[in-house]
Amino acid sequence: MTPFEHDAAIDPPYELVAVEPTGEPLPEDVRGRVLIHTVHDGDALPQRYLVRPDGTPRVDRVDFERRYVAERDWGANLVAKLLAAALGLRGFARCRVARVLLDFNRFPGNTPPGNRDPLERLAINDPFSTILDHQEKLEVLDIYDRISDLIEQRWLTGNLIMLGIHTYDERNPSQTTRPDLSMVTCSASYLRESKMPYGVFDPLYPDVLGESTCSRILRDRISLDLERAGLRVLHNHPYALPEGSIEVRGQVWYFFDYLRRRYTEAFPDTFDCAAHRMVWTMLLNTNLRLHESETLRGFLHRFRRIPRGEVERYQAAQVAYDRVRAYLEQSDVLTQYRRSPERPSCLAMEVRKDLVCELDPATGRPRPLTEANNDRAARIGTIIAASIRTYFEEDRAFA
Repeated sequence: MTPFEHDAAIDPPYELVAVEPTGEPLPEDVRGRVLIHTVHDGDALPQRYLVRPDGTPRVDRVDFERRYVAERDWGANLVAKLLAAALGLRGFARCRVARVLLDFNRFPGNTPPGNRDPLERLAINDPFSTILDHQEKLEVLDIYDRISDLIEQRWLTGNLIMLGIHTYDERNPSQTTRPDLSMVTCSASYLRESKMPYGVFDPLYPDVLGESTCSRILRDRISLDLERAGLRVLHNHPYALPEGSIEVRGQVWYFFDYLRRRYTEAFPDTFDCAAHRMVWTMLLNTNLRLHESETLRGFLHRFRRIPRGEVERYQAAQVAYDRVRAYLEQSDVLTQYRRSPERPSCLAMEVRKDLVCELDPATGRPRPLTEANNDRAARIGTIIAASIRTYFEEDRAFA
């Protein structure tokens, strides 16, 4: 089996891929407020993580190639490209980093040995969770931070829809056939416990918002149109969203961003307040990467000790946090956010791999793209694009 020629360049780690629009642009008031993106169909992987300076391999190549093939969402970029074109968008965003090196759709960190639950994994997995040293893992997570910064600075603010395209295997481990598509809009913890997990995001995030990361009207519109076209669709099957997914992290970020804007409008004197800035930075730290934010979270919720010279600053942040909590409890912020047509929808769409690419049954590798693959991907993209148009033109008023 010929090894893949992995791309040694990893800059930029996340980019907008230009497409040639094939469909009518969306209505002017929502144009530019839809993001189609992929996080698991990248191939960029610097050679230094595979080969030592002396040229000897750092990984077993056969085992590594098997993992690379299994981890990648083959065909996701194709579906995203054709969907973006059908919506008349100028492009779709993609994570270029190979998932086997770094999974941006999980919380940052090193997956513990023996973990067998894909939803509980962290961003760095086998084989790199064991072969990389501490400094190399910091370097890999620096890539994670750069992706987070790009998304937060360029694509989070102002969006109404963030639709992540994924692909999954034709069959479950039990060998039953998966549906053609699955729409994933609920966090795994909420599906199990009917509440958000404690100690992950700040407790100010209301549990009720964990019900769905997406407008149910939008979700059901897309499902209905796909089913009418003869495509079988299920929801949150065979798995729900891990809490570290961009969909869940994005929803938490959107709510706290909305809360910050409402609170600052009510109390404009807090705009330049250092204590309030600490609180907002902590609440918006949904990827859990900022040291000071995690220290403040520990001080507020686990009563951890703070170095003596920092106590007054953290106590001031506690006062600011209590003010924000009281405002949230006494105001209509939650109700207005839930009912607002401006509340963003974040959803993941799983498309069965065999529909959009031909896979070698012996190796799992994709074969060259066929006309049938392209036609099916284009059909799926056209249907979803029409559903999104209908949502904006007819359904959103009832959201």
